[in-house]
Amino acid sequence: MNIRGGLLLRNPWLPGQEIPLGGPLPMVQLTATPASALSDEPVHIRATGLPPLQLVTLTASLEDEKGNLHWSKAFYRANEAGELDLKQAPSCGGDYTGVHPMGLFWSLKPERPFGRLLKRDVMNSPFLVTLDLYDLVYFDGVPTVPPRASQVVQRWFRRPGTQRVQIREGRVRGALFLPPGEGPFPGVMDLFGGVGGLVEFRASLLSAHGFAVLALAYFAYEDLPHPLQEVDLEYFEEAANLLLAHPKIQGPGIGVLSVSKGAEIGLAMACFLKQVTAIVCINGTNAVFDFPIKYRDLVMSPIQSFLEHTQIHVSGAICLFHCRGDPREKRNQQSVFPVEKAQGQILFIIGENDQVFNGMEYAKQALERLKSHGRSNGRMLVYPGAGHLLEPPYAPLCYASQGQPTSRNRSRSVKYPVSRPLLWGGDPVAHAAAQEHAWGEIQKFFRQHLTQTRSHL
Repeated sequence: MNIRGGLLLRNPWLPGQEIPLGGPLPMVQLTATPASALSDEPVHIRATGLPPLQLVTLTASLEDEKGNLHWSKAFYRANEAGELDLKQAPSCGGDYTGVHPMGLFWSLKPERPFGRLLKRDVMNSPFLVTLDLYDLVYFDGVPTVPPRASQVVQRWFRRPGTQRVQIREGRVRGALFLPPGEGPFPGVMDLFGGVGGLVEFRASLLSAHGFAVLALAYFAYEDLPHPLQEVDLEYFEEAANLLLAHPKIQGPGIGVLSVSKGAEIGLAMACFLKQVTAIVCINGTNAVFDFPIKYRDLVMSPIQSFLEHTQIHVSGAICLFHCRGDPREKRNQQSVFPVEKAQGQILFIIGENDQVFNGMEYAKQALERLKSHGRSNGRMLVYPGAGHLLEPPYAPLCYASQGQPTSRNRSRSVKYPVSRPLLWGGDPVAHAAAQEHAWGEIQKFFRQHLTQTRSHL
């Protein structure tokens, strides 16, 4: 294949080697605007100075805080003016095809199989994404020639002036993120699922949009239980009261942003805790699974799971989708959440390709129960093709990753097979579109139901 214009000639006899052609190389420029921004903000990528209709490879690479590499690539063709604008130009191939201005970001894949990209230090450093442009099509490995142009993009998870307050009060463990300004701000509690520990990136990013957000740990962190054996809602009530007592938090209630096992807990909070005004449940359940939930004198036992229904994906990851017992069965009714008791608003966000929970069915059952009691304080957003781990915009799809030993299935006295990776599901393009839309809907939902009076949003 000849690549003219003073570039490279591919040697047909020695694959992978290129021969420089004579003549000066044209000045190629690669720009990414803004070069430093929040990780949920889009970047405009352009290239100029290319030969007309030149085929190029664009790559993105990122090294996380543990030294793990994440890569993506796409093949593009410049226009007749020798320019390339990712807002307009379709990718011909690579990790995605079609017009996707942020495709290089959301298609990043771990070099180590079954890795998951998580930002840990959200205050002191951004993720650095290196964009490289090569004037030929590369398929395998790291290119053997230097790029014609490069650009480094900073992706931050907090806005300048954000305060992070470590929380160690009573039993509560977490981190509170306060936006710059006097406030008061709507307060939100952020709950993750089986990853455990203290996960802060979503809380810090949401605080950049005018919310005071408490990233709450509830197991596998400091002196909290590990593994998790039961959920005590009084712990979460203590955290809610702590949040409302803060002088920069606007009452009278708080919001809860929750995903996976965290969404199960979040829905329980909505049912039993008067402090919860608005709850977002991302790919959760409508009943208790895996281990009991208790609140004062009430104990809700988990629905039985059937690990013999575990399926093994072609990738080697395990699929738990078919393992759950049915909340509609008569014997399981005492484990179903009494959503009719919820005084706040409930937003169910569902990825239709979730391979962990049948979230759409669970949400439908919860909404039907609300309706049967004359309640209309719930609604559902369904995203076809989206998987389980819906995160803020432009985060890469995690299709499968190593699981965490969060619990013991008491009803069967067997552990979940966490030695294998867990299958989360999702189509990359559909998942990316869902993340971008859902993030905006989450913010609108909280503003609508938490902002009773004027605040500095």
